[in-house]
Amino acid sequence: MATSTRDGDDHEDEIRLWREDDWWIAKDVETGVTTQGESRAAALENLDEAVALHHGEAGREPTAAELEALGIDPEANTTGDREPPDVLD
Repeated sequence: MATSTRDGDDHEDEIRLWREDDWWIAKDVETGVTTQGESRAAALENLDEAVALHHGEAGREPTAAELEALGIDPEANTTGDREPPDVLD
């Protein structure tokens, strides 16, 4: 768990929020996941979603029907015999 010693106490689930130019930046200290938004609320909402994805608590593979609705043929859309890129792991 992430901790902070700024005030001498440990804090679990610490989030840091700061402004850079016109953007608010939100970082989950434990995971290192960082997002941004045009407002503090937007940055925090984006962080909630990103941390959930990081923990595998959100997101799913699209169904064949959803791919077809986007004009993608699931049967023809493969990586062949190559391994997918690391970002897809």
